[in-house]
Amino acid sequence: MKHFRTLSLILFAVLMALAAGAQSPQYQEAMAKQVALLDEGSSYNPQTMLEISNTFERIGATEKDQWLPYYYAAYAQVMSAFMQENDKEKMDALADQAEVNIGKAEALQPDNDEIACIKSMIATVRISVDPPTRGQQYGPESGAQLMKARELNPGNPRVYLLEGQALYYTPEQFGGDKVKAKKVLEEALQKFAAFKPASNIAPHWGEARVKQLLAEMN
Repeated sequence: MKHFRTLSLILFAVLMALAAGAQSPQYQEAMAKQVALLDEGSSYNPQTMLEISNTFERIGATEKDQWLPYYYAAYAQVMSAFMQENDKEKMDALADQAEVNIGKAEALQPDNDEIACIKSMIATVRISVDPPTRGQQYGPESGAQLMKARELNPGNPRVYLLEGQALYYTPEQFGGDKVKAKKVLEEALQKFAAFKPASNIAPHWGEARVKQLLAEMN
């Protein structure tokens, strides 16, 4: 009897875990629509990115046990921030919002390489606001997050994209290296060729950016 009760409790726990992780058709449809927008080049302007991030936040508020809506909300906010380099206050405000969302994602999905990539990007936004005064604080943080992402998943092509991009845009006196950047970005392209996203809503962005940077270098 005791053995049966133990098995029943284990089965109940498994069923509850499956129920918590289940993704409704409505969730899948909403997420697929927004992720598809991120794949469209026409979406890459500050306002559209903010609209997309707002939608992901609403999805996250409904599907509280799913980490991807918060992840994508943070990603879209970071991308919007990078497009608003003439408005430093706006960049910081967007970085603040992205930190909140990626924190929610990490609480649901700790030790995740994709989340570490976004945290690295947020630190880069902070640097971009004022490179001379913020580089020493946020540069190591950005690099540490990329190192963590690589350790968690050496096959993640976004790690190599962000590393190569950082090397390309960082001045040589602060550790930049355009020759090394090209090698890292070429490796990123190879990683993208081998990369298979887990689903149509799993992170898969970045290949077009790699090709764009390599075209600039060539």
